[in-house]
Amino acid sequence: MVRVKPFAAIRPPKDIVTEVAAPPYDVLNSEEALRQAGEKSLLHITKPEIDFDPILPDHDQRVYDRAVKNFADWQARGWLVQDEKPCYYIYSQSVLSGEQRTQYGIVLCAHTDDYAEGKIKKHELTRKDKEDDRMIHVRIQNANIEPVFFAFKENARLSGIVSGIVAAEEPVYSFVDENNFGHKLWVVSDDAVIEAITKEFTEHVDAFYVADGHHRTAAAARVGAEKRAQNPNHTGNEEYNYFMAVCFPENELKIMDYNRVVKDLNGLSEEEFLKVLDEDFEVKPYEGEGPYRPDHLHNFSMYLGGRWYSLETREGRYDDTDPIGVLDVTVLSNLVLDKILGIKDLRTDKRIDFVGGIRGLGELSRRVDSGEMKVAFALYPVSMKQLTDIADSGEIMPPKTTWFEPKLRSGLAIHKLA
Repeated sequence: MVRVKPFAAIRPPKDIVTEVAAPPYDVLNSEEALRQAGEKSLLHITKPEIDFDPILPDHDQRVYDRAVKNFADWQARGWLVQDEKPCYYIYSQSVLSGEQRTQYGIVLCAHTDDYAEGKIKKHELTRKDKEDDRMIHVRIQNANIEPVFFAFKENARLSGIVSGIVAAEEPVYSFVDENNFGHKLWVVSDDAVIEAITKEFTEHVDAFYVADGHHRTAAAARVGAEKRAQNPNHTGNEEYNYFMAVCFPENELKIMDYNRVVKDLNGLSEEEFLKVLDEDFEVKPYEGEGPYRPDHLHNFSMYLGGRWYSLETREGRYDDTDPIGVLDVTVLSNLVLDKILGIKDLRTDKRIDFVGGIRGLGELSRRVDSGEMKVAFALYPVSMKQLTDIADSGEIMPPKTTWFEPKLRSGLAIHKLA
């Protein structure tokens, strides 16, 4: 089973939480972060390159030095304050428009050994440069500034504990962000409840699944291993063996589509491209209002030349017995991106970009209509069951397969490694 523990979070006072809390470091580019960051924003700690004019590269040593200075300053000014005792925290996220729903996570510390032993299961490969960057931030701050996002199999007793707390107590934080997502946080300080949560995880939850934050998880594990090697009296219980995660029951989570836009047609005209597509897909112009959204597996949406199309994959073009081959990201990569457009590596090819589901299909057509891109594809999202099945099998999903929303708000809790 997994190892977990409570921790004494560093977090903002209630009256300034909306000024401190911020989107995750990898959701905004530096220019967007600069426009959004107020005086107290955590972005000055997670993306401190914005404090320089002109903005510095995020790997510049001066950026890392500023991150350390800002974290210390925020604590000195009382914008971040540490709780008096180790606690668990309940964090709810609500989608307040469209398909309204709420998911409840437990903020806790997971153990780096569980990552090394495969009890924390991943479904994506990491990029060494991004992993190295996150490792430096953890090392220099001696803290997990931002949490990772884990899922676990539904557990009725944990859900009951969470429901009881939410029903009986007022949250310490409650606010709505700029994307109309609601965020609430409850502090769990009662020793009996803390013990019950720990007991349930350590006796009945056999795995965590990394939903979002593969690079932060890998970086935290590397820092833990580094500190372990430096400590001749290491026991395995030191704070550096743990890192901060928000853990949600998988039945409450929803994966959104993660779509693709491509700069050119690899030398083909639009007519030639449509003709070649017809070999593997039934291609139909969409006659309805607005964009066409795929409504089942192996059905794709395409925007080309100012028009939406439905692409229905022909029989025999994919392997439904293969957990990776059945994914629509694999089907599209094999039959279109690689076979027709010559895009071999989604991680490195500069001709392709990715658009998360929250931006909507309108973002796909906008980027094509602007002339920046030539063609866009929207995919039917994968399910949580597909994600957990693949992670359980030890397989790895193709890049840019899953997009979770809402994103965790950074700054509601920070974990110090000592």
